Amino acid sequence: MKALLILVAAVTLLVGTVTTSPADDTKLTPQQEKMKTCNTQAGDKKGDDRKAFMSQCLKGGTAAPMTQQEKMKACNTQAGDKKGDERKAFMSQCLKSDKKS
Repeated sequence: MKALLILVAAVTLLVGTVTTSPADDTKLTPQQEKMKTCNTQAGDKKGDDRKAFMSQCLKGGTAAPMTQQEKMKACNTQAGDKKGDERKAFMSQCLKSDKKS
């Protein structure tokens, strides 16, 4: 019984490593980048408001411009684990960057 469990666990691990594609290590496609950006910009929007925003954003349409608070939230999320001067520089650049939503 133990041998069977060990065999099943080994096969599971092997299948997991074999099915991992090299594409996992590549850069995001332009569509994935756009989705990521729109998702960050959507912030805490929920329900129909979020759906409408994401639809407009992904189409490249002009959605309502982000408020300063929304932009700060989005930049803060993008900053991630950055600390100190690196974070200050990133936040400054992010908040100055394009005023589109």
